[in-house]
Amino acid sequence: MLFRTKPTGRHAAPAPPRWWRRWFRPAVAADDGMSTAEYAIGTIAAAALAAVLYSVVTGDSVVGALTGLVQQALTPGF
Repeated sequence: MLFRTKPTGRHAAPAPPRWWRRWFRPAVAADDGMSTAEYAIGTIAAAALAAVLYSVVTGDSVVGALTGLVQQALTPGF
């Protein structure tokens, strides 16, 4: 066997005490419904960012700047 799943001997990490596993496992495993709330918050934040970007891009100054940039790129400058 080339690879061991856990190191053994001097270099093996000590196992956490039993009280640690009993205390830490419920704190990690008790996240009922958490992912749904995170997805909802992320979706709302993405929609708000899209609305802000849309209002900025469709503003007069940005449209004018982009139009000027395209016109400058298309005119020959010999």
